[in-house]
Amino acid sequence: MADTGTKTRSKTALKTARPPLHKVILVNDDFTPRDFVVRVLKAEFRVPESQAMGIMLTAHTKGSCVVAVFTREIAEEKAGRATDLARSMGFPLLFTTEPEE
Repeated sequence: MADTGTKTRSKTALKTARPPLHKVILVNDDFTPRDFVVRVLKAEFRVPESQAMGIMLTAHTKGSCVVAVFTREIAEEKAGRATDLARSMGFPLLFTTEPEE
């Protein structure tokens, strides 16, 4: 059998790495009204009323609560907009972000 000079190559599968995710965290304070917190959660994070109430109550009793998980850029944008909205209304409500483990 004659050697044709061709070599077989193994296929290399390229996998795209998933971007690291970040948690948006609602930090409790004793000044922002509960109904305002629920409105912000519904408006910015698009959660239903019952879920917004649960998040707000968890933050109220435990000090903080994870609202949602996004890519870093989206998490920072949403947390910033929600915090800015509260500040514009005179409330100290705070949303922060941190890497998901």
